[in-house]
Amino acid sequence: MTSVPALSELIERSKKSLDGLAEIEPTVTEAAKKTAEALSRGNKILIAGNGGSCSQAMHFAGEIIGRFRNNRTPYPCICLGTDPAASSCILNDFGPEEYFARQVAGLGQAGDVFIGLTTSGTSSNIVAALKAAREKGMVTIGWLGRDGGLAKDLCDFAIVVPGEDTGRIQEAHLLILHYFAEFVEVL
Repeated sequence: MTSVPALSELIERSKKSLDGLAEIEPTVTEAAKKTAEALSRGNKILIAGNGGSCSQAMHFAGEIIGRFRNNRTPYPCICLGTDPAASSCILNDFGPEEYFARQVAGLGQAGDVFIGLTTSGTSSNIVAALKAAREKGMVTIGWLGRDGGLAKDLCDFAIVVPGEDTGRIQEAHLLILHYFAEFVEVL
């Protein structure tokens, strides 16, 4: 049985991931601006992730269509994979790799934004969705981890959080999520 790391160790790992964001701040900021600009033009955001990243995608959709801090106009943001009927149909008829790509193909339009969350950068269903979004003429953004994996080269904006620890990468993704919401908040 492995031992639980000390909380102070997890805090230090989290700091390293968060400090790494400062090095890519221009990319993060430009991606957040492009997302807000798309919404101001009447486009929408499609966002997807697996497991904990799906929870973060749902959180982001809530911040955008609901509100972050201030009461404001709601903007269109859809977290893919949250419709059980569509999900079971796609998984049954097309398989897990096409799970998000099929939704992107059906819901996405040129000028929309697709945000794919994958802490490894290699989730096959996120990679396929990024390809589908590119084919539709959408802006592609990856909230990634490790070295960005296969997803990195499919993103107009690859936001790669340094580190190998999934939990710490997801903590940095949460900060990115709220940073994007700040840009939407001032539309």
